[in-house]
Amino acid sequence: PAPPAGVLAAAADPRLPALGLRAILPAGAPLPAGCAPATAEAWAARRVAFGVPESGIDFALGDAFPHDADMDDLNGVDFTKGCFVGQEVVSRMKHRGTARRRVIRVHAAAPLPPPGTPVLADGRMAGSLGTVAGDSGLALVRLDRLKAALDAGAGVTADGIALTPELPAFARFGWPADSTGD
Repeated sequence: PAPPAGVLAAAADPRLPALGLRAILPAGAPLPAGCAPATAEAWAARRVAFGVPESGIDFALGDAFPHDADMDDLNGVDFTKGCFVGQEVVSRMKHRGTARRRVIRVHAAAPLPPPGTPVLADGRMAGSLGTVAGDSGLALVRLDRLKAALDAGAGVTADGIALTPELPAFARFGWPADSTGD
């Protein structure tokens, strides 16, 4: 379909339709009806609300497998495409369900510390915070370590602030059945 009047181009975010449209407008043009400008803070809060990570903030490029960044659930990997660098590992992770690190949502009763703050599960390093929006955020964590801490009734914290972890609604992955948390 054609973009709304006055919009040069518009496209849905391919990761998750709920993130909305991205549009290119002529300089100084008014926003179409029903649209709101997106500040960096508003965009971060929207991504956190839906659990959608962004490279450079929530995971380091070159230091994460696609599954770590939930790309397998967010249209970032085409498992029917054929050959690509790392295909064998990515395919094996999908079919064996062996991704141990994932980006999840976390909530607290207080404002969260800044991105990069370590996330501890029962006092053990489990990951780190990414994007933070007030008392909610994203964290790249070892699911097995969080699950082991939760099963033991132990705390999950970031800089001493108690966290409540939550899998994103879009996630096809779950908490591991074996929560040994090596």
